[in-house]
Amino acid sequence: MAASESVVFDTLGDKFVRDLKPGEIVALRPDGFDSFRLPHPTNTAHCMFEWVYFARPDSVLDGRLVYDARVKIGQQLAREHAVPADIVVPVPESGRAQAQGYSQASGLPVVEGLIKNRYIERTFIMPEQADREVGVLLKLNPVKSAVKNKRIVLVDDSIVRGTTIKKIVTILREAGAREVHLRIGCPPIRAPCYLGIDMKTRDQFIANNRTVEEVASFVGADSLGYISMGGLVRALNHPKEDICFGCLTSVYPVEIPGEKFRGVEKLERFSTPARKAEPKVRARAA
Repeated sequence: MAASESVVFDTLGDKFVRDLKPGEIVALRPDGFDSFRLPHPTNTAHCMFEWVYFARPDSVLDGRLVYDARVKIGQQLAREHAVPADIVVPVPESGRAQAQGYSQASGLPVVEGLIKNRYIERTFIMPEQADREVGVLLKLNPVKSAVKNKRIVLVDDSIVRGTTIKKIVTILREAGAREVHLRIGCPPIRAPCYLGIDMKTRDQFIANNRTVEEVASFVGADSLGYISMGGLVRALNHPKEDICFGCLTSVYPVEIPGEKFRGVEKLERFSTPARKAEPKVRARAA
């Protein structure tokens, strides 16, 4: 069995064997599997957004539990962007672990000030802007007694377009929040993803051509703090060169016309006729 996240094996009661390597093809058979690899060495470039947002917190990516990474992100956020406040409120679900970490490092209590409707899909992946805005209102409802007259540290995983978090800040203010200080567990997203994530053009990112203060004003927050690049790398506890930060830095692990390439070898090497790959690994199923 193959899966994109380790939690699948936990759910089905199966055994996780190992992660696939870059450039590897695995052929599964009833009695085991064969591994085929490219004749040239390849570099790892794991998407940082998997740890920040996409993956389930109980999954393990490259040997690191996603929940632990997100807690570390929250702790780092508290160290970088402390603010006088009464409570920490996570944006469910993906901001919850970061909020726990922020609470641990700051000493502020975590309060579930927003309740999520579990039957609404992730607004990030909704194709239309109007659908995303309505989706936020359907997805989240405030606990008014918990947030009224409170100075809130609102913790979320990332800001892409800014429309979702703007609605959430409005929801909290209408519920009586005195202050809303936004803390984000991902540096500003400024560049497209060409490797599979639906972030196609630079003009859709709120952080482009805006200062942090201007973004805070747009979303209606009293203050805004993003985790730093260095802080994110420390929290992920992974070699920086093994992670793709293309959407943050505009420097990509593969050559893309018009974009910066972090590698030293040209991809033209793959355009030459390749010799037939031979099985490198043979194993029996557990």
